[in-house]
Amino acid sequence: MKIKRGESKLNKKTVIKRFVLAVVSVLLISTFAFSVPLSVHATENVVEDTTPTDPTTDRDSHLTGSQDERTNINAPGSSEDPDDLKELNIANTVTVTYDNGNGSVNGALRILITLTLISLAPTLLVMMTSFTRIIVALHFTRTAIGTQTSPPNLVMIGIALFMTLFIMQPTLTAAYNDAVVPFENGEIDQKEFIDTAMKPFRQFMYGQTQKKDVILFMEIDGIEWDGELDSIPNVVLIPSFIISELRTAFIIGFLIYVPFIVIDMVVASVLMSMGMMMLPPTTISMPFKILLFVLADGWSLIIGNLVKSFY
Repeated sequence: MKIKRGESKLNKKTVIKRFVLAVVSVLLISTFAFSVPLSVHATENVVEDTTPTDPTTDRDSHLTGSQDERTNINAPGSSEDPDDLKELNIANTVTVTYDNGNGSVNGALRILITLTLISLAPTLLVMMTSFTRIIVALHFTRTAIGTQTSPPNLVMIGIALFMTLFIMQPTLTAAYNDAVVPFENGEIDQKEFIDTAMKPFRQFMYGQTQKKDVILFMEIDGIEWDGELDSIPNVVLIPSFIISELRTAFIIGFLIYVPFIVIDMVVASVLMSMGMMMLPPTTISMPFKILLFVLADGWSLIIGNLVKSFY
């Protein structure tokens, strides 16, 4: 039996229309079913109790434990003096408590602050310490020699971290003794702790920052600078320090590059004079650059001078 083209097209259109109608019907039924609230009623006759209930008793009826085991001892707002406020205990909340009036922070809040500082630690490490200058100078050293993967990135970062710890040790010690210890003993509050902890870092950054960078950001911020450190806000001092560190690191990188460029030029001239123009000069010059770096004790010179540049 043969089916004409017109009948085939009609059957396809009919099938599509029926399919669309079926989908729309299912959607309407499901929407209606979810929009109607369901309720379950008992089959037995239940006599409703119309007597008024005590709010406290009704609230306690939903508790799983006894009243003695509750962490919410008193209702909020029921304390009349500081002694009652100390006994008020709200469950499952992060609170700031004052232990015998010494201003110590609650343990849960201290953990939250610690985790926040840990998440910000990489940014603070890069922006407010000697890490930037060291890692940039080490990168220039590796690139100038021509060894793209030796030392590996992990080794480079490890060297920069330990050198940063060595350089920043006096600053970290001063911040710990002047800010952390008094704060733990309850002698200063949070605001004084932040201001005192920032003073050693501000002294370090100011000593490595050029005045023209400070003036630049002061003019952008519209602040008149009297030339003193105390009048420089942190939002100005930190970017000024970063710009100065990048400038110093690039100057060090240029000085590192000079002897290795000379070796590349000599090797390229020799190859050209011998007619070996198809041989890449870096293939021949790399062993000579490594030999020069080893004979000159390059790592000791670079790391030692990097550390001395902060003093």
